[in-house]
Amino acid sequence: MGTDVVFSDVLIIGSGIAALSCALKAYEEGFNVVIVTKGKRPEDSNTDHAQGGIVYKGNNDSEKLLINDILNAGAGATNPEAAKIVAQEGPNLVKEILIDKVKVPFSRNEDGSLDLTEEGAHSVRRIIHADDLTGRAIERSMLKYITEHTNIQIYTSHIAIDLLTLQHHCKNPIYVYRHPECLGAYVYSIKEGKVKRFLAKATVLATGGLGQIFLHTTNPEGATGDGFAMAYRAGVKLINMEYIQFHPTTLYHKDAKRFLISESVRGEGAILKTPDGKPFMEKYHPLGSLAPRDVVSRAIHEEMTEKGYKYVLLDLASYMDPDRIKARFPHIYETCLKFGIDITKEPIPVVPAVHFACGGIKTNMWAETEMKRLFAAGEVACTGLHGANRLASTSLLEGLVFGDRAARRIKKKWDELSQDFPEPVPWVDTGEYEPDPALIQQDWITLKHIMWNYVGLVRTEKRLKRAIYDLRHLWWEVEEFYRKAKITRQLIELRNGILTGLVIARAAYTNRESRGCHYRKDTQKN
Repeated sequence: MGTDVVFSDVLIIGSGIAALSCALKAYEEGFNVVIVTKGKRPEDSNTDHAQGGIVYKGNNDSEKLLINDILNAGAGATNPEAAKIVAQEGPNLVKEILIDKVKVPFSRNEDGSLDLTEEGAHSVRRIIHADDLTGRAIERSMLKYITEHTNIQIYTSHIAIDLLTLQHHCKNPIYVYRHPECLGAYVYSIKEGKVKRFLAKATVLATGGLGQIFLHTTNPEGATGDGFAMAYRAGVKLINMEYIQFHPTTLYHKDAKRFLISESVRGEGAILKTPDGKPFMEKYHPLGSLAPRDVVSRAIHEEMTEKGYKYVLLDLASYMDPDRIKARFPHIYETCLKFGIDITKEPIPVVPAVHFACGGIKTNMWAETEMKRLFAAGEVACTGLHGANRLASTSLLEGLVFGDRAARRIKKKWDELSQDFPEPVPWVDTGEYEPDPALIQQDWITLKHIMWNYVGLVRTEKRLKRAIYDLRHLWWEVEEFYRKAKITRQLIELRNGILTGLVIARAAYTNRESRGCHYRKDTQKN
């Protein structure tokens, strides 16, 4: 093997809950595990930004009740098998891994019991949280445990470029007739400025989401659709990509970058109102402000469009004691206060923003893709759990469950996976010049506006056709740019973001049926 090679049993691309869950289990099974993440710190992930909570077990709760809630939220497109697995295994893994092993400091009542909250479309209070920074508490507790109790290697500031496959990156032309097989990934070291080959007997994509390809999103800067694009280029199937969930309530303020106002705020009693103070959700859904996210987002959009509002209001101050608000939502309280909004005294101006990809890389119930040696877990994967609309606080749970399942499957199939494979060819640098940051920035602006205006909350055939046309042209231009320019993180992300946007636009155009968070204004709603 060349000097540019890093070898492991299990390569995990990403560092959120799905990645860390998989890494912990794989390490416990005796494997040499390597994590690659593009962030400067391993906690730079979607998980770290999750506020609301994670599904656990409520009073008078049951597997059947949770399954039904997941199915109902999914608008008829949820995979019942995935819902059953998450309902059966999820709460136990929360207890075993998060509570007992890594000791996440979840919020508790005075008697020491876990504080349960409710969110939209849940039948009972079954969600546990760490104030309003649940993801951060989970992420950092898991990382602390990994650092102190394992020798898992974490490569920060390393961004994956493409998956290495038997068919595309090995010299023997006969390999084209074999079943597709993943051998690892080309990875760019941002600090070193060079490309390495990370080879592994099993590769797990856990790269998170894609919100940054839209103009307004709750996602962090790194959510540029990398895993979706890498899989697509390798020939791996993506499904349900049209189902892009908008979060109904993000802070509306000129200086705020779409700060998320957790759904648990509504779970604790906050009511959505028009700017003149009138509740409006009851005319859209029997659950009012606790309706599923797709319903709430479209209702807000409808009110804003019909009445010309720039935002609507989320009123918690009228329904919760000020001291309780500060204790329950300290991060939201402090952040809003920075922008001159005291949520203990006044309502919060909010608008919808892109939040979560319900579709992704098609996997079975063991996180296996259609490509040998390649697994996927978390937001980048699609087990069918979320159907056409994700139930609140199931995303962290899904990552925990299927990250663990991926590692268990690797263990079971190790005799098959541990067979040697040929060395993929080294990276060939064709870069002739340094990419112009101004051009990359302008292409990002173009992409974000195309996705927001034509592939957003409300879609039509004409808008989607225009999106596909414009994105094809942008994709071609950037591919040419990519082949001649020197590699940078910004260029890799732009390339991935445009391809992911094109995949979404095509999926939305093909699916003429309105369902869940895919809303076609010009076709029949189901």
